[in-house]
Amino acid sequence: MSNTSRILLPLDTDTADKAVDLAVRLKDDVAGFKVGLELINAAGFDVFERIYDAAGKDAKIFYDCKFHDIPNTVAGASRAAAKRGVWMFNVHASGGSAMMQAAVQGATQGAEAGGFAKKPLVLAVTILTSIAPEVLSGELGVECSLKDHVVSLARLAQDSGCDGIVASPHEIAAIREACGPDFVLVIPGVRPAGADVGDQKRVMTPGEAVALGADYLVVGRPVYGAPDPSAAAKAINAEADAARNNA
Repeated sequence: MSNTSRILLPLDTDTADKAVDLAVRLKDDVAGFKVGLELINAAGFDVFERIYDAAGKDAKIFYDCKFHDIPNTVAGASRAAAKRGVWMFNVHASGGSAMMQAAVQGATQGAEAGGFAKKPLVLAVTILTSIAPEVLSGELGVECSLKDHVVSLARLAQDSGCDGIVASPHEIAAIREACGPDFVLVIPGVRPAGADVGDQKRVMTPGEAVALGADYLVVGRPVYGAPDPSAAAKAINAEADAARNNA
C-alpha cells in the first residue's frame, strides 16, 4: 500500500476474482480499498481474507457497509465487522446519536475480542453524493440547506464519538470549520477534470478536494476504467500531493 496516496479504491465488482485482480494491480498506488455492498453480496465475507492475502496483511480495508438500524442491531454488526480486522467502516448519521454511539462501542468491543490493538475508525455518512438539493427538500422534507444539514450531521457524528464522516467535496470546508483538523474526511464524488461524473451530483477534482481539507478520496471508475489504471492513480496522487503542498 502507498503511505502517501489519498485514494481509496472501490472494489465494486461482482466477483471476488475481479476484486482481487484490482487489488493486486493497484496495491502500490492507493491508500486502501473500499469494499461495499455489491462485492460483499456477490462474493461473501471471505473476500476480506482474499484481499489481505493478495495485497498484504497491512492492506487497509474500508468496509462501506452503511449500517442504519436500531442501536442494538448496529452494535452487534459493528462488533462483527471489527472482529474481521477492517481498518474502517461506516454508518448513516441519520440513524441518530444513540445508534452512532452503539457503533463506536461495538467497534471497540469487536476489536478487543479479535485481538486487535486498535478499533476500526467509525465514520458517519452524511448525505449521499447522489442526492441533489432539490431531492433533499422536495422528497426528504429537509427544510434547511444541504450544506447546513450536512454540517449538522457531522457535528452530531463527532459528538457521538465517530472518528470522521463521509460527505461530498462541496461540504469539506464547512465541515473542517465546524469539526476541526483531526476529524477524518472521506470524500467520494471526486473526478479528475474532464472525467465522466456518472451518478454523482456534487463533484470536485482531486486537487480541489485535498486543498479544502479532504483526508481520503474515493475514486473508482476514473482509475480502473482508464487504459492504464496505475498511471491514472499516479496522476491523481500527483495532483493531490501538489494541492497538499500548496495548501
